[in-house]
Amino acid sequence: MDNTDFSLFGAQISATYGVSALLWRFLMNFLVTGIIIRLFYYAKSKRRDYFFTFVLISLTVFLLIYLLDSVKLQIGMALGLFAIFGIIRYRTESIPIREMTYLFVVIGISVINGLSNTDNMDVLVVTNILFILVIWLMESSRFLKHTSCKLVTYDKIDLIKPEKEKELLADLEERTGLKIQKVEVGHIDFLKDIAFVKIYYSPLYQEENTIDEIRRAKEYTE
Repeated sequence: MDNTDFSLFGAQISATYGVSALLWRFLMNFLVTGIIIRLFYYAKSKRRDYFFTFVLISLTVFLLIYLLDSVKLQIGMALGLFAIFGIIRYRTESIPIREMTYLFVVIGISVINGLSNTDNMDVLVVTNILFILVIWLMESSRFLKHTSCKLVTYDKIDLIKPEKEKELLADLEERTGLKIQKVEVGHIDFLKDIAFVKIYYSPLYQEENTIDEIRRAKEYTE
């Protein structure tokens, strides 16, 4: 086997190209993607299905990219992976924007860690740290205030008039128990005396509500 020497923050590290190098990059990739998935994504969404998906996709992409022999084939495969997941839709439900974003991040990090052939590992380590820092900033409520929304089928259509906005807000807050920031009125059905309104509010807990936009009973099981 060939010996591969690389530096990590000034320290020269010698590794046999193969198992040792594979394990080193695998552990770094697994640690970084694990932090992102467990501490940032799962902490808010609590979706074990996507947690499972992200971890296995990261593992598969990393090993697939790393074990390819041709650099040109690696690059083509990396671009192909992004193209495939850019148009993917599950048969039961479409992937939400947040989940799709984390999917791209996981794939991107795995491709970088598996494809990078630099001898200076400092660059690769710093790149992974930058991913973690940026995601932490975007997910932190200290920098970005999260606002949730719900779709409501409203029955008091006499309150949807612009001049009765305060009464509408007061009624919705009393009936939902939420501190509503804004209300948007959509479709109005005068035959059934109902209107579709979207309410925006600040959530009490920093968690994602996956059923905020469900309006039909069958969508709960899809």
